[in-house]
Amino acid sequence: MHPPAADTVLLRHGDLNTKSNTVKRYMVDLLLENLEAILEDRAVPGTVVHDWNRPRVDVASGADVAPVAEAASDVFGIVSASPAITVPPELEAICAALAETARETYHEGTFAVDASRADKRVPFTSEDVARVGGQAVWDAVEDRFDPGVDLDDPDHTFGVEVRDEAAYVFYERVPGPGGLPLRSQAPMVALVSGGIDSPVAAYEMMRRGSPVIPVYVSLGEYGGPDHEARAIETVRTLARYAPNTNLDVYRVPGGDTVSLLAETMEEGRMLSLRRFFYRIGERIAETTGASGVVTGEAIGQKSSQTAQNLAVTSRATTLPIHRPLLTWDKHEVVERAREIDTFADSTINAGCNRVAPDRAETNAVYERLLQVEPDDLLERAVAAAAAAERVPV
Repeated sequence: MHPPAADTVLLRHGDLNTKSNTVKRYMVDLLLENLEAILEDRAVPGTVVHDWNRPRVDVASGADVAPVAEAASDVFGIVSASPAITVPPELEAICAALAETARETYHEGTFAVDASRADKRVPFTSEDVARVGGQAVWDAVEDRFDPGVDLDDPDHTFGVEVRDEAAYVFYERVPGPGGLPLRSQAPMVALVSGGIDSPVAAYEMMRRGSPVIPVYVSLGEYGGPDHEARAIETVRTLARYAPNTNLDVYRVPGGDTVSLLAETMEEGRMLSLRRFFYRIGERIAETTGASGVVTGEAIGQKSSQTAQNLAVTSRATTLPIHRPLLTWDKHEVVERAREIDTFADSTINAGCNRVAPDRAETNAVYERLLQVEPDDLLERAVAAAAAAERVPV
């Protein structure tokens, strides 16, 4: 719920406030540029105002602020967004807006008024706003029920920010993803299978500011059209969070090598397959200027992802392999996949399950793996990467 007649959406950023002024200015500009792109992509009208510490999106008189807050809550770097009423920085106007908001949003339970004052020149303090504003809220609802004040853990919190040119009264905080603005960090190659884990891992790297270059390795007869379509669709969902960033997928033909591993290897098959994927990712990173490879692996989630096996497979590349889900439990990954809307497209049965051997390798030895895998495995990966095709999303 938001205040009636709300005419703006206040935006909050977190980690940006720990940066130097120069870096912060650069990142805030990126954040607002990304916000403008999402608003345009979703046809949500609003004017982005580049305020230093509290940027906002103003809307036309009578327009609905809810779509603006919803769009802003998908922008990396934004911690929360609050639809607000803009009033003069005067106690009387603030109290009137609080009373109006309370009549629409406050129907039971306890409340508090949380006020802040950026401009110390105004002739009242934050405590004054909380005290007088709290009385205004009480007076607005006492004829309907008995309100209660709880300054420690209220059921309802009314917010007020007083700045030099205006004051803003709000009721809700729509949570955002936090993190850093997209494109504030170097790009990464993201290996996407279309399973639950890999798109979440890609999202998490995007949330920390790195654009991703999605790479899907075709499994040939062990995958198929449904397997590929699932991967492409999850990337298409991720692209909604980054409409001003190219997320076209590099589709790499890997069917011949996958068949070779399935036919000739029992011991260590899945580890060699991972090494094949990593080298493909490394090669595409070299050609695109990416700084690392991202995977959805987590310690112990699968037999190929034990700590020992990750150490062995990681030696296929000299680039860093980033595993943002390394310590996550599966239920945490599933929850995040549902939140970002990739879960439904990730739950088609994966073709790669058919590649797995009957006996899993959980404690591989690097030298032994090199003895049993095809001698030209990594050369095959380089050749496959060279044959990659771009699939638009």
